[in-house]
Amino acid sequence: MGAGQSIRKFLRGLFKVNAATITICIVLLGIFSYQRVPFLDLMELKTVDLRFLSRGPMTPGPEVVLAVVDEKSLVEQGKWVWPRSKFAQMVRVLSDSGAKVIAFDIGFLEPDKNSLVEMVTNFEDVVNSLGIEDDKLDAHLEEVRHRADNDLVFAEAIKESNAKVVLGYFHQMNTEGLEYLDEETVGVQIDNARASRYSMIRYKSDQAQRVQLLEAFMPQSNIGILAGSTRYSGYFNMFPDQDGGVRWVPLLVRCREHLYAPLSMQTLRAYTGRSPTVVIAEYGVEKIKIGKLEVPTDEDGRIMVNYRGAGKTFPHISITDILHNRVPPETFKDKIVLVGATAIGIYDMRVTPFSNVYPGLEIHANVVDNILQQSFLQRPNWARLFDLAAIVFIGLILGLLLPRLRALSGTAVAIGLFVAYILLCQYLFNNLGAWLNIVYPAVVLILILVCLTVYKYLTEERQKKFIKDAFSTYLAPSVVTQLIKSPEKLVLGGEDRVITAFFSDVQDFTSISEKLTPKELVELLNEFLTEMTDVILDHEGTVDKFEGDAIIAFFGAPNILEDHALRACSACIDMQKKLAELRTKWGEENRPQLKMRIGLSTGSAVVDNMGSKNRMDYTMMGDTVNTAARLEGVNKTYETYTMISDSTFIPAEQGIFVRELDTVNVVGKGEPVVVYELIGYPGEIDGELISVVERYTLGLRAYRNQIWDEAISHFSSALSLDPTDGPSQVMLDRCEDYKATPPGKDWDGAFTMVTK
Repeated sequence: MGAGQSIRKFLRGLFKVNAATITICIVLLGIFSYQRVPFLDLMELKTVDLRFLSRGPMTPGPEVVLAVVDEKSLVEQGKWVWPRSKFAQMVRVLSDSGAKVIAFDIGFLEPDKNSLVEMVTNFEDVVNSLGIEDDKLDAHLEEVRHRADNDLVFAEAIKESNAKVVLGYFHQMNTEGLEYLDEETVGVQIDNARASRYSMIRYKSDQAQRVQLLEAFMPQSNIGILAGSTRYSGYFNMFPDQDGGVRWVPLLVRCREHLYAPLSMQTLRAYTGRSPTVVIAEYGVEKIKIGKLEVPTDEDGRIMVNYRGAGKTFPHISITDILHNRVPPETFKDKIVLVGATAIGIYDMRVTPFSNVYPGLEIHANVVDNILQQSFLQRPNWARLFDLAAIVFIGLILGLLLPRLRALSGTAVAIGLFVAYILLCQYLFNNLGAWLNIVYPAVVLILILVCLTVYKYLTEERQKKFIKDAFSTYLAPSVVTQLIKSPEKLVLGGEDRVITAFFSDVQDFTSISEKLTPKELVELLNEFLTEMTDVILDHEGTVDKFEGDAIIAFFGAPNILEDHALRACSACIDMQKKLAELRTKWGEENRPQLKMRIGLSTGSAVVDNMGSKNRMDYTMMGDTVNTAARLEGVNKTYETYTMISDSTFIPAEQGIFVRELDTVNVVGKGEPVVVYELIGYPGEIDGELISVVERYTLGLRAYRNQIWDEAISHFSSALSLDPTDGPSQVMLDRCEDYKATPPGKDWDGAFTMVTK
């Protein structure tokens, strides 16, 4: 009967846990299916970027090269914007080199201003006003005008080119700032962009014709003479995601009932000789076909760019090299040449998964390459079902396992499950180009983990609270917490850990205590110890014990702290600051003003429960501990208040400002120790103190080299800045003694302490 009741109790608890799990899954499924969460969607986009970086670069096909206006071109050809005669010359060179398509990611939206054309026109007006009639003069002026008209020269180069030339422009997406335009002007722009319209559109139903697509107000097209020189043009608009990154490129835009193609599609149209076909279904754009090439899009007609890598993944060829015929003609043979700017300050800067500074020109190159290689990223038809199944699967697995596991084990299982799911998504991304959602399943995992953890806390922490309340009167809270987590540690023994040991003592405490009544002494000491202990605990240190006015503590146990040396140093700095505040307060109250000496050392020590079977203490033992205790006393020799060993300085040096004091042989230690005075945080040290430390350092170097006069000079210089600087005075006196009685050639530079 008892066993049956236990089973029923277990099943009821399991049902409650899994009911909560199922509820969370249902809520998340509803949100994911019907209502997007912008923040989570943004996080999902970031995971896509990380998937690109994890996958790494890919080698693009050989069809595309880039002709770029780079820094070299600007130096040799002159500042931007160039006259269009340069582009005419470039088109001729590329055409003669066998390029198949030349596409411009540059808009020629206004006439090329040429002062020579204006001069010829004015001259003609003068000739006509004077009534001069001369056929030869008229012919000559017409020829000069023709040669000087850069737009005409460029248009003729495009028409005469053996390569097909694609011009780029952009769409004005709304009327903001364009209210002044009349319908005639808009009509001219629309007419100039007609070469970029899709001519083949297949609607699968009447409803498909009413599908909402990306709408533009008007094209900002190339000037008429250039627009009429080629049968190919396309827009180069891009629409970043909410975080500014360009991950999608729209392959069609609707404007005044017509569908317009981008630069990339028109480039492919020119390259393949086939007109693209847009297929639109009731839900939106289904796909775009161009010959045998099929382009999967989302319902808005966008393609997700399968970036090949960072900038210059595609060959970059400087336009100035093309103009000077420095490039072998076979470089462009049967190639698509995309023309645009990459020089800093003039190029179309974009943010992509591989870089925060990426030329827009290369995005077009990626799209062209994706379509030619039929290498796409997309949300497969089964992606939504897969995402939903992942949410349910992860939710149920966690609901079954977490109630049976400890918090740490449960977290490890959850992390392992999540990592496995991420690896699966990355594999499908790399090998199938499938984009599967990571963030929503992760949210399910986190919510279930949090909910079940709270549930376990409410049902199990009561017992732990009882243990803590019962034993905290007798043991340190940190030890009690450790016993609650791991009762098996309630044994004698020791654990070898790398820690930072802390010893402190109040200067002249004996003489101070003689001047106070017992009550005054206890009040003063309690206030001092409370404030100092709070600082240690704030930095996650462990207070071992108090011995009168002395504090013994350590950092790095029982809690693991990777930066325990820096935390210990920070605690010392903050303790000395707090003590300075207390001295001001005690001075106003006519109470003694305490000063504290501290010693720190980092290294291996034995830390754990030590003592007898009836009485244990969580403490530390070892050479590191002894060294810290000795350094606290060495402060007296150098008239300092916080001294640390080199083993503490090395891991903490980036966050502290110190003065290397000396190398000392401390009592009970065979090897000398390099010791430092811990002064404060780097950004808080004034210039005069820095100068004192610099001069002391020079003096210490001369001292170790037994150049006594130079050392005396530097230490004296430091004292001239701060006559109260104890270390400089100590070393000055020592140098004078050594000058009179040199230590000998075999001296290792270490000073031997004779007392603790």
